[in-house]
Amino acid sequence: MANKEYEINIDPRILELLGPNLYTNIYYVLAELIANAYDANANNVYIVSDNDSITVEDDGHGMSYEVGVKKFLNIAQESRTNDEESFVPGSDKRRRKMGRKGVGKLAALSVSENVEVRTIKDGDKSGFILSRRVNDDHKLEPIDEGSIHFLRIENQGTSIVMKAPQYKIHKTLRAAKNNLLKIFPLVNEDFRIHVQIGNKSDVIDSFEKEIIQGLGGLITLGEEFSFLHKHFNSQLNLSPEEEEKLHIRKKSYIEKLNLADRNGDEKEFTLEIKGWIGAYRSSRGKKQDQTDFPDNFISILSNKKMGEFNVLPLVGKNALSEVYVVGQLHIDLFEETMLPDMALSNRQGYKSDDKRYEVATKYIRDELLPLAISLRTKYSSFKKNKADLEKNKKNKEREEKFKEQIEKFKTDASTAAASEISKNKDIDSQNVQGIVKSVINKSLPNLGIKSTIDENKKKLLISHSFGNKAVCDFIYDMLVYTGVPGEAIIYTSSDSADSRIPQKQNIFEYLRDFFVNSYSDEKVYVIYVTSDEMKGSWAAVSEVGAGWITKNQHDIFNINDFRPQKPLDVDTTWANMTFAEENIKLSEMEADIIADKLIYACEQISFTPQSKEDVLREIKRRIAVA
Repeated sequence: MANKEYEINIDPRILELLGPNLYTNIYYVLAELIANAYDANANNVYIVSDNDSITVEDDGHGMSYEVGVKKFLNIAQESRTNDEESFVPGSDKRRRKMGRKGVGKLAALSVSENVEVRTIKDGDKSGFILSRRVNDDHKLEPIDEGSIHFLRIENQGTSIVMKAPQYKIHKTLRAAKNNLLKIFPLVNEDFRIHVQIGNKSDVIDSFEKEIIQGLGGLITLGEEFSFLHKHFNSQLNLSPEEEEKLHIRKKSYIEKLNLADRNGDEKEFTLEIKGWIGAYRSSRGKKQDQTDFPDNFISILSNKKMGEFNVLPLVGKNALSEVYVVGQLHIDLFEETMLPDMALSNRQGYKSDDKRYEVATKYIRDELLPLAISLRTKYSSFKKNKADLEKNKKNKEREEKFKEQIEKFKTDASTAAASEISKNKDIDSQNVQGIVKSVINKSLPNLGIKSTIDENKKKLLISHSFGNKAVCDFIYDMLVYTGVPGEAIIYTSSDSADSRIPQKQNIFEYLRDFFVNSYSDEKVYVIYVTSDEMKGSWAAVSEVGAGWITKNQHDIFNINDFRPQKPLDVDTTWANMTFAEENIKLSEMEADIIADKLIYACEQISFTPQSKEDVLREIKRRIAVA
């Protein structure tokens, strides 16, 4: 003990100034200490938090006094200058070294003014107190070898004890695990993080179980990460074909770059982006806390170590859909030994003007992020279709039950009435039963049992041919603007899932439920978009017949002077639109007629319309009126 001195080769004033300001979050500090454990070829790292201290222990190779400890105390000595030094000793080149600058060892000083360092290698014990305040002789206070022991490990390793910490780990294991996983996702059976808070403990040994299983869409880049797909499950009980559409396997992104190396010589390097990006099934609970990490983020890791936690604010548009986005991308070129260091001094980001950073963020912004958001949209569509199918099934079951109840009521009531009346020998019971049934039928609307069905019923159908989609899209958009909600409209060619018929449901069966097989007091209002194309569409012609049989209210929006015929109401004025070269044209009079018809339709199905002035203004904003 007497022969061991712990002299740190840095100006003590720098420690005092730099220590408390190097890191601003406890989890960044823990990530640095965990990375040190990883570089020590540890299999386990233990984080133990109590009221008085935070301890980080690892079962790595430990530090001998003559080599390891003296190297530790040689602050800012670069640890990776060539390819051979890029790998963790003893790992058979299976682990790339995370550390580079040699300042991460000071991370603990951001948490505590005094940090106890204990280490054992092959029985050689060393210990000292790393402090923000060091004497001018640069000597650190030693720890008696008899006091050098560990909380959770045996034989050899290293322990960092942050006394009286100024930052705290979350009190709940779940929150602590969640944050550690975000900032240090490199956990598996070969490298486990054990967390103990008070008398409760848990192990983090599986990244994919914690995050991937909560996604509704997943994209992987590179074969190395394709295994994540086995953990993906949308939980929508989709068909294998539909489920496959929600997770995409891509090759890693590769781009060749000409960059100046550390000596100023320009050489060609390969920028490769691997990893994954996805979208959560739900945003519930995904709120950012100022002292925490948000759940929506895109992290950049290099050599398996966190380089920048979240580039989403840089590459995104602050859109609402981005709250669902999460991803971790690996770009090892950011830590290439032959290139200048591009990390910021606080180790919490990269220099934004570095060409490597510019190319990577452009790819994320232009390709990966939009693709992830599109998967979230697809997931939402599948989810809504499934919900619609279930809702329609329940509505149909409820209506069938109503039918049975009504028929039983009619039969029982008419039979009972006939029986009583037929006691009078002068009256025929069959005639009486027919009369009573007729009276009951006329009185059924007064029962009020159909109001529940009416509430869940679509209100308006746009009957059309798909060849007229551009015109029908305009009519649909104007109906929504005027005041009819999209979910109240049946428009089978709609780009909105709110108005399309649910997937897997036969279109004719679906429409028959609204035209014919319904006990609803309300009839669906129909807008017929008539044209030469519509005349040749079997589905559209069938809808005309169904509407006539059930006497639904309807109106006509006609295209290019086509002559609609009965049974449509051709005796009243219809709206006529000119459609040529993908453009809709209207005269002032036709625009006025269309505005009136939109407002009338809105009122007929009990929605409050916009003013005619506003509707006309919107029509003229969207199309040419002359």
